[in-house]
Amino acid sequence: MKIRFAAGIILGALFVYLSVRGLDMASVVEGFRNIRYTYVAGALLALFVMQVLRSYRWGVLLSPIEQVDQVSLFSVTSVGFMLVVAIPARLGEFARPYLITKKSSIKMSSALGSIVLERVFDFMAIMLLFPLVMVLAPLPPWLSRSGILLLAVVIVLLGLLILMVTKRDASIALMHALLRRLPDRFARRLEGMVVHFIEGFGIIESPRLFLYVFFLSLVVWLADVLSIYAMFFALGFDLSFVAALTVMIILIFGLTVPTAPGFVGNWHYFIMLGLVIFGIPKADAMTFAIVHHAVCITLTAVLGFIFLPSNALSISELKGNIR
Repeated sequence: MKIRFAAGIILGALFVYLSVRGLDMASVVEGFRNIRYTYVAGALLALFVMQVLRSYRWGVLLSPIEQVDQVSLFSVTSVGFMLVVAIPARLGEFARPYLITKKSSIKMSSALGSIVLERVFDFMAIMLLFPLVMVLAPLPPWLSRSGILLLAVVIVLLGLLILMVTKRDASIALMHALLRRLPDRFARRLEGMVVHFIEGFGIIESPRLFLYVFFLSLVVWLADVLSIYAMFFALGFDLSFVAALTVMIILIFGLTVPTAPGFVGNWHYFIMLGLVIFGIPKADAMTFAIVHHAVCITLTAVLGFIFLPSNALSISELKGNIR
């Protein structure tokens, strides 16, 4: 964990350097004077709706195990995403599954399984939108190749998850065979965790729920695109909705890299990378990146702090459960 933490800080510093190298900071500061805050408010509203949809979708993912009330889901989601932002290398991803165990009878490993499945749906939705970007936007070759590679990875991962659920007994038997060389108490514990982990993929067995979660995932990311599109107006950029979609996809690729707290560095670098494709000067792109980052992080932090008292946990407590 310490290695991931250190690697996150180093990578974040590298992306900060790449972002500011050769940049005219006076032009960046000048760009702040032209912000139209009505559109910033619109972006905040779209991001809030995105957070509500995320918590609702998580409830649907967990529904085959247990029905959890939406207030609990939204509060845990808000605190969880705040910790994802606050803790380097995305270690905060473990906060949501841990916190939901305090508000339900769901096992940690089952909740973690639902988070893995949520990420698969996220990338499935993004990959469905990616061909539109490839056709309508002037993408660099590296991005097109990365998108195709990521699509292949998502398809393979989804196939494995479906296989684990539909062939549950065989999956458990295989895991038992792999673990039998370990001491009995460790083998039993790990086998139990695997069984509960597979429970987190329960909606795969329901075509109706599967399609519903996929639809919700599309709406979640379209809300994110809408927030970026609103920010174009806030900064006076004459760019299309497809450009907003392209910038979002490039940003998502960039955020898969574990970096510093708040995604400082990679957030700014990949936003700039996306905007430069559409002819936005580097200084204006940095102004946009700073404002967009501040808007997203501020909303995440405010929602997280609002619900933190009812979902309190220490970093040491979280690290203990990761182990």
